[in-house]
Parts: sequence; C-alpha cells; structure tokens
Amino acid sequence: MSILKKLSSLLTKHDKKFLLFLVFFSVFIAVIETIGIAAIMPFISIASDFTLIESNEYYKAIYEFFRFSSYLDFVIVFGVLLVFYYILRGGLNLLYFYLLARFSKGRTHLLAYRLFENYLGMSYHQFINKNSSELSKSIINETQYLTIMISATLFMVSEIFVVIFIYSAMIYIDWKITIIMTIFLGLNALFLIKKISPIIKRQGVVREEYQKKFFEIINSTFGNFKIIKLQSNDKLILDRFNSASYGFTKSAIVSESLSNFPRIFLETLGFGLIALVVVYLVYMYQSNISSALGILSMFVLGLYRLMPSANRLLNSYNQIMYYHKSLDLIHNDLMYNGESLGNENIDFQNVIHLQNISFGYSENKMVLENIDLSIQKGEKIAFVGPSGSGKSTLVDILIGLYRPMSGQIVVDDKIISESNIKNWRKKIGYIPQSVYLFDGTVAQNIAFGQEYDEKKIKDVLAKAKILEFLEAHQNGIDTFVGEGGIKLSGGQKQRIAIARALYQEPEILVLDEATSSLDEAIEKEIMDEIYEISQDKTLIIIAHRLSTIDRCEKVYKIKNKRLVLE
Repeated sequence: MSILKKLSSLLTKHDKKFLLFLVFFSVFIAVIETIGIAAIMPFISIASDFTLIESNEYYKAIYEFFRFSSYLDFVIVFGVLLVFYYILRGGLNLLYFYLLARFSKGRTHLLAYRLFENYLGMSYHQFINKNSSELSKSIINETQYLTIMISATLFMVSEIFVVIFIYSAMIYIDWKITIIMTIFLGLNALFLIKKISPIIKRQGVVREEYQKKFFEIINSTFGNFKIIKLQSNDKLILDRFNSASYGFTKSAIVSESLSNFPRIFLETLGFGLIALVVVYLVYMYQSNISSALGILSMFVLGLYRLMPSANRLLNSYNQIMYYHKSLDLIHNDLMYNGESLGNENIDFQNVIHLQNISFGYSENKMVLENIDLSIQKGEKIAFVGPSGSGKSTLVDILIGLYRPMSGQIVVDDKIISESNIKNWRKKIGYIPQSVYLFDGTVAQNIAFGQEYDEKKIKDVLAKAKILEFLEAHQNGIDTFVGEGGIKLSGGQKQRIAIARALYQEPEILVLDEATSSLDEAIEKEIMDEIYEISQDKTLIIIAHRLSTIDRCEKVYKIKNKRLVLE
C-alpha cells in the first residue's frame, strides 16, 4: 500500500475536509507569493526609469485613472502599497502555518488515543504476543514521528504550488532563461533524490530498530532493579544501553546532516545561477544591464524564494523517507481487529458448565482437549499440576480471557458469548501471583484509579486484614505504595490485591498461585483469610502447594491435556 493510501486510511472524514481546505489555502498562498515576487519587477523598472510610466499603456492607464500629480507620487504610492501587501502576505503565511501546525500536531493526540484504544481493545491472546515496551514506543514516539511526516507531506503540497506559480511567472517574463534554470535545477534535484534520500530512508529503519531496543532495555532494567543490584551486572546493561542509544543517535546524526545537504547544495547553485543570468543578460544587451534591471530583480527574487521552497520540498521528502517506518507501524497496529464485546447481563445462580473445551495457542499445538467440568455456585475448587500443564490456561478460558477453539461455557443454561462476556468478566475477582501496584495511594490502587468510596475501601482492607496495620504504622488508605508496590512487603501487596478483588464485589474469586511466592506461615495466614471472606463466593484456586487447597471440595489435575478429578 502506498504512503498516501496509508495516510488516508488513518485520517477521519473531518480530517480529510480540513486537509482539502489547507490544500486550497496553500494554492491561495502560492498566488499571493507569486504576485509579491512579480510586483517587484515593475516597481524597480519604473523607480529606475520614470519615463516607463508614460510609455507603458498599463502604467499610464493607472496613473491617469487615479490622477496622480507627478511620477514621483505614483512611484511612492506603488512602493507603500507593496509594503502593505507584504505585511498582508506575512500575516496570511503565519495563519497558514498555524493551521498547518494545528492539523499536523493535533494528529499526535488523536493517533496516540486511537492506538491506546486499539491496544486496550486487543484480546488477551493478542496482547501477550506483544512487547509492552514496543507498544509504549508506538504511543509515545511513533505518533510524534508520524506527525512530522504528515507536516512534511503538507509542506510538500504547499511548496509545490508555490514553485509552479513562481515558475509560471518567470516563464512568462523570459522562458529561455527559466527553461535553462529548470533543467539545471531539475537534474541536480534528481541527483539529491536518487543519492541522498535512499541513505536517509535506510537510517529511518535503523532508527526504529535501535529505538525499540532502547525502550526494551529501559523497561526490563527498571522492572528488575532489585535483581540487577544483587547481581551487580551494571556494566553489561550499560553496554547494551550504550549500543542501542548510540545506534539511535548515530542514525539521527546521519539523517540530520544529510537533510542540510540539499539546502547548502541548492544555495550554491542558486548564487551561481544568478551570476550566470547576469552574464547572459550582459551578453544579450552587449552593454550594461540597467535596462534589464527589472527582469534581473524578478529572477533574483524568484530564485531567492524558490531556493527555500526547493529545499523544503527535498527536506520534506527526506523526512517522509526517514519516518516512513512510523507510518507502517501505526497503520499496521490500527488495522488490528479488537474485541467487539457487548455488555448483555448474565446471571450466575446455580452452575457453570464447561462443555467439550479444547484450546491451543496454535492449531497444531493443543494445550487442552475435550474438557468437561461443572462448578456449582459457592463451590470451592482447585487446579493442581506442574507448570505448563494448562491449569492457568483453563482458568483464563473460564473467566473469559481466552476463547476456546471448540466447545462452550454455559452459565445457568446461557452460553458465554461476545454479547455478554464483559458482564461475565465483571463477576470475577482475580488475585494474581505477581501483583502490580502503580505509584499511588493504597485507595487509588484498590479502586484502580477511579473515584472511590472511602468507607468501602476501608471495609475491604479490613476483610483483607491490612487496614489496622496501615492506620497504625502508615498513612491509612492514603499510604503511598511506590512504583510496583516497592514500599510494601510481599504479604502486604497480596492483601491489597485481595482488597482490590473484593472491592468489585465479585461472585467468583480466582487465585492464580497468589501465595506461591510467600513463606508458609504468611501463606497459611492469607489463605485462612481468603477462605473466610469467600464463604458466600465461588472460589477457584490454582496452586502448587497442597496445603493451600486443603479446604477445597474438589481438586482437579490436568494430565495429558485432559481434566482428572483427584
């Protein structure tokens, strides 16, 4: 798919209308620019030779229509009007660049939002196959780079019109000089596009690869900070970071250096062309060129305005080449078909049936086959077995995170489907083995950033047997936990995870090896609390230690992809 088609697919209907307006505005600006340059030639001509006002029929008609008292007044008014015209031209250019920036930079927010929305809409299966640092990079960096690319594309469109109109005016004045200049500049521009732009494009791919490594190293380092300090392997990590950071920086240095090459190259050509135009005019007139001063001024000013335009065209093209990878990444990520889930109500009054469930992460590698299971409301059951046997996968299917390849889940004779799965998930209170707490207060972590009921927060903390500790030794529910809950012990984090699960008033409580990282004494204490608070709930436990499931009514083991009642 071409760059323009990909860009078009990322823009909304409103964006395209505004973009069309900007294109028309750029044409208007190009006309204004052309008039501003073309007006210089007659002004300098009559300022250097007043008799032209009498000999030129257009100047004479204007002079007589406005009844000027002298040629001097005519020239002065002409000059003053030009000054006001250039002020107006400057204001319109500022307005255009403001609208251009508002459009292009505004896409950063919208694209970042759409990416984040799309990532949230991914199925759990899709998400676990992604690297979180790569997703962060796309939202934070790639959206900004794509904005630069959109700006570059719009600059190219506007500058193309400026170049076309100014060249048209120059051709009208002297087509021979203009054609020679066009061929000369065109050949040199072709050289820049063929030789310089491919290098910049390659550096864009290198930039994306090194920046991905850059984010991965930072995320993995901060996520394993304690282990790194214990292993004292700072040098190894710093070497990896240095390699990624330097590689990213080097690609930027090459790109930025080469992006300045067209400007210097074209300016050199431009000044050389001006000298050649003077030589050509002297040769044509075989004398001094005072009579051709107007034409010369027009070409000098035209080149003065065309050189920046040509440079911006090439620079914009090179930016598009350098950041084209951002467009590919964002376009591909926004093409993901996220989950389309309904919130139809589903009641759980009696029993959950798993009927002939089969699942695999790929079709030729099945994890579970033909699983049949019934769970009564209020029942306490456990799944045991070695790591990789499929017990966590089965529970993930049960709570609606994975969709089985075959079979179905039936709750009180109602099939769990896309129309009601969101409502089903809300009935689940999930306590994982690894508890993630964000850098906020205990209350904020329990309510997960939402507005919270202080009384309800204290109630669930009391049930999790941690409220008394927080109020006696910390700042109560306003205790800051630190990033990842670093200020709390493992047992305290697990209790907050229990409180977080209870806060949603779940009907089903799921413990996914939630106490396996704790010592036996703390584990027994927490399990006693869980059994106590889940008396009126359905309890599903995934465990390694048999001591944690001694009060479960049924214990299942997965053997050879099948479910066996122990």
